[in-house]
Amino acid sequence: MTLGTGKPRAHPVLTAPVFGLARTNGLMNKRNICLMIHIFRHYVPRRLIALLAVETLVWLIAAYIGISLQLGGTGAAFSTAAEVSSQVAAFALGMIVVMSSMGLYQPDLSNKSRSAKIRQVAAFVVGFVITGLVSYLMPSSVFPRPFALGATVMLVAWAGSVLVRAAFHRWTNLGVFKSRVLVLGTGSRVMKLAEYALRNPNHQVIGYIALQPAKHYVPLPQILPMAAGDSLLAIVEKHDIDQVVVAVRDRRGGGFPVQQLLGCRMKGIKVIELPTFFEREYRQVLLDSLNPSWMVLGDGFRKGNFSNAVKRLFDLTVSGALLLLTLPVMLVAALCIYLESGGPVLFRQERVGLGGRNFTLYKFRSMRNDAELGGKPQWAKANDDRTTRVGRFIRKVRIDELPQIINVFQGDMSFVGPRPERPFFVDQLLTQIPFYALRHSAKPGITGWAQVRYPYGASIDDAIEKLQYDLYYVKNHSLFLDIMILISTVEVVLWGKGAR
Repeated sequence: MTLGTGKPRAHPVLTAPVFGLARTNGLMNKRNICLMIHIFRHYVPRRLIALLAVETLVWLIAAYIGISLQLGGTGAAFSTAAEVSSQVAAFALGMIVVMSSMGLYQPDLSNKSRSAKIRQVAAFVVGFVITGLVSYLMPSSVFPRPFALGATVMLVAWAGSVLVRAAFHRWTNLGVFKSRVLVLGTGSRVMKLAEYALRNPNHQVIGYIALQPAKHYVPLPQILPMAAGDSLLAIVEKHDIDQVVVAVRDRRGGGFPVQQLLGCRMKGIKVIELPTFFEREYRQVLLDSLNPSWMVLGDGFRKGNFSNAVKRLFDLTVSGALLLLTLPVMLVAALCIYLESGGPVLFRQERVGLGGRNFTLYKFRSMRNDAELGGKPQWAKANDDRTTRVGRFIRKVRIDELPQIINVFQGDMSFVGPRPERPFFVDQLLTQIPFYALRHSAKPGITGWAQVRYPYGASIDDAIEKLQYDLYYVKNHSLFLDIMILISTVEVVLWGKGAR
């Protein structure tokens, strides 16, 4: 369509009733449950939100049953509705925290896996112990006190949770919670998407469309044919597509189907760029498709005095509580290190922090004193022979990280943030990885998004993967995300994920 002369022609898509078009393909109900929910700038799958809501209802019902049996069986007068409701809500909230700490709300955890079953049993055992302690230590509690009654309540809650998860697993296999995705482009930008899509439970990539006769980086059988006269909208409707991902770098020369994509939008089809789709679905910032304009013009990367003050208060509160809880453990660890290999017990090392400035990081020493006799820094390896026997254990359960609480109190680190690297490695990575310096725009942390989502890194490729998670954190940081990372860190410690 030309601009500037003649009578403008009405575009068939733009002149049609928008609301009518949005319902013609009959997919809107399905799309309403397929996409992510953006909670405080953090993407959460709707499937997990639905699972959490239904399980919470099961726990509320189980708690009410237990309280009713407790109060009715003893002939005691019922407490006020507010007291009962508050304690039932506390029980449900406690179960959410315990289940989350066991990793039972991870998007990639299969309900049928042996690990998921073990974690679910462990979560309810922990929940039973905590509930029992609360009921006996708090005389005013209306929770069931007899052991058999408390066990019955937890058994009801566990059975309900098992049934709910079995149903959700069944619905996931049927594709109820999966979004059907069409990718526009077959270039190098889609390689990682093609790799990740094979194991993603939230969407299914139906195919790819090549706009240019260039080299294809996806298997040929996955490329959908599109002749010169074919309509993108017809292909979308034929394959029942929910969203179109635009992964085309060069959009000049008239080959980019802007009007056809607009037609898809008017039909209610979600159209999204590859970097945003990757960030939403995988909670990473895809380096291969990253460009400065997307970071400058897009959402995120927000900072302010109020958010900085809230984060500092969060750091001091969590670090102070952790210090009180782990002080006996730290004293025992220090004694064991000294008895095995002498002093020093603490290990000091230069790391790069906020704004690229160096600071001294503290850890419990887990390696021999002569671990780097040559003076050249080395990546830690799996089963590293430089690690002492005590060191292997404290690294496995992350006790070696606890002295970094000192760095948090000093203000050099935050409790949650990108892990600080050594200056020697930073100098290498800055020259080899684009946008690597952006991770230094936030304070480094004891734990972080990359630490709970990716195993220990000891190579350039690992550093790239972890940087993608770090950039997601820097871009979408909030107190809510910090709390999610803190809960996930418990899972990492309990199950020894990624330790070396």
